[in-house]
Amino acid sequence: MYLQNIKLWNFRRFGSDGEFNIDNPDLNLNLNKGLNVIIGENDSGKTAIIDAIKLALKTHSYDYIRVEDKDFYNNSNRFRIEFVFSGLIAEEAKNFTEWLGWNGSGENVVPYLKINYDVKRQGKKILPSDLKAGADEDGYQLTAEAREYLKATYLKPLRDAENELIAKRNSRLSQILLGDSAFKGKETDHELVTIFENLSREIDKYFKGQFEISTTNEKGEEVTISPQEGKVIKDKIDGYIKGFYSNEYEAEFKASSNDIKSILEKLTLFLKDELNPGLGTLNRLFMAAELLHLNKSNWSGLRLGLVEELEAHLHPQAQMQVIESLQKQNAIQLILTTHSPNLASKLKLENLIICNNGNAFPMGSDYTKLDPDDYKFLEKFLDTTKANLFFAKGIILVEGWAEEILIPSISKNIGINLTEKGISIVNVGSLAYSRYANIFLRKEAPLMTIPIAILTDSDIREYEKVQVGGESVYQKRDLATIKAETDQKISDLEAKSENNVQYFIAPNWTLEYSLFKSNSLTNTLQLNTKSIHTGTDWETDFEKSLAEKLINKGLKKTEIAYRIANTIDEDLKNYEEGKIDVKTINIVTNDETDSINYLVKAINYVTGN
Repeated sequence: MYLQNIKLWNFRRFGSDGEFNIDNPDLNLNLNKGLNVIIGENDSGKTAIIDAIKLALKTHSYDYIRVEDKDFYNNSNRFRIEFVFSGLIAEEAKNFTEWLGWNGSGENVVPYLKINYDVKRQGKKILPSDLKAGADEDGYQLTAEAREYLKATYLKPLRDAENELIAKRNSRLSQILLGDSAFKGKETDHELVTIFENLSREIDKYFKGQFEISTTNEKGEEVTISPQEGKVIKDKIDGYIKGFYSNEYEAEFKASSNDIKSILEKLTLFLKDELNPGLGTLNRLFMAAELLHLNKSNWSGLRLGLVEELEAHLHPQAQMQVIESLQKQNAIQLILTTHSPNLASKLKLENLIICNNGNAFPMGSDYTKLDPDDYKFLEKFLDTTKANLFFAKGIILVEGWAEEILIPSISKNIGINLTEKGISIVNVGSLAYSRYANIFLRKEAPLMTIPIAILTDSDIREYEKVQVGGESVYQKRDLATIKAETDQKISDLEAKSENNVQYFIAPNWTLEYSLFKSNSLTNTLQLNTKSIHTGTDWETDFEKSLAEKLINKGLKKTEIAYRIANTIDEDLKNYEEGKIDVKTINIVTNDETDSINYLVKAINYVTGN
């Protein structure tokens, strides 16, 4: 069995200010049978989903979990958590016989289990509520035995792996081992009990001076001796005891463990040959122990693991190793949260769930507008750098390095800090931006609202290369033709805009050509281009020379963009420090005539400016 669906009403950030409507949940999230990784910006609802599961199902590690005022959305007086469990085999279904619902008919009928946790409050008093199950809205109270089969395994974000693995009373390690078939049901007659009983007898002999060991004397002969240090200690204690009681009393040392639970509580789990292991090593060791618990063979209940901030204490390579291993776990269900682009880039996209704007969006093929080839492409090319798009409040998709370098400087110049706004600039390195944009387009409501700006060139050449008398000649194309083709290209691209994904197109061939045509940046472009391409004749006809470089792919676009960005940054710094009265680089946000205004529009769109 696995947790197939979660519905939340007025729980934490998943809520609404209208009347409570059982037919309209504030979160309706389907989960994968295997791995589910919830990602998104801070305070987007990742932890709320994990906490809802913990609150309703409780955990095997007996974490202290109770309803608090913060669990109610805004000022609501009721929240509801509802789960549907599917894929129950007969051995699992028998634990919930009287609460099961059924889908299908005849030979195709399959059971499911729907449970709900509906909590109300009056003023500041939170009313008692029980976990219920049943196919209808209300359900019937689950027994304590049935609830045991629904408990989840939980690893907290700031987990103390060392403390969980050391010997102590009710240690997590002892709980895990006690649940394994090797120990369950063998509380008093397990082999370890016999071992500890023998140990107890040997300890008794040691403190009585009767313990014998073999050793070699000075002559190299093997002899048997009985160390008396233990007896000396016992005799001293006996002397005190006889003084406190009478001569009939004496002390006795023994290993007190006579049942498997107390024996397992004395065990500590280490990594062999690893001296003084760090937090990362211990964290992985702890997760390995919990996987043992989730995969135990003698269990007919839920196998659900919850891990918050999987990357805690793990360096990037360790993160990749762990997630690769977890993706192979097919007998258990895992729901993880992460803030790591490194982890997100290593995951199969179908395993991701993006939290955004009070909702959660699975990335499976049933939900996104990605086609099968897109999934294959993104699995190869969605690296750590690009994966930061999953955590952004807005995204600008660009074709190359020039735009990626230049946009932050232009943005600061118009008074917008993209980093502070949580905006990611993603360099797709090609025209494959639609593959990335389709991540954020849904087949049906609810729709994603993260603003996505696609920056692209019109790619309508203003010059052409022709052969005249056996020589290559570069000549200006007909202006009317250029305008007609450019208008059509822009119209075609803008028509691809959909919902939160919007196209912003350079009106003049390329970014560099638009910079040349710009009211504000043409001088900066020309100065920096000349300083980089010193062997080119720029004085006769700069525009024609620029066109030749673009046609022959000889323009050093990245270096030019870098120098322009530095010029803008330096100019802004001097202005802010009062060294100049006005900005030499002056980009006006509402200047529709400026050919780089499409960049400004894109920045304003993703920042909601």
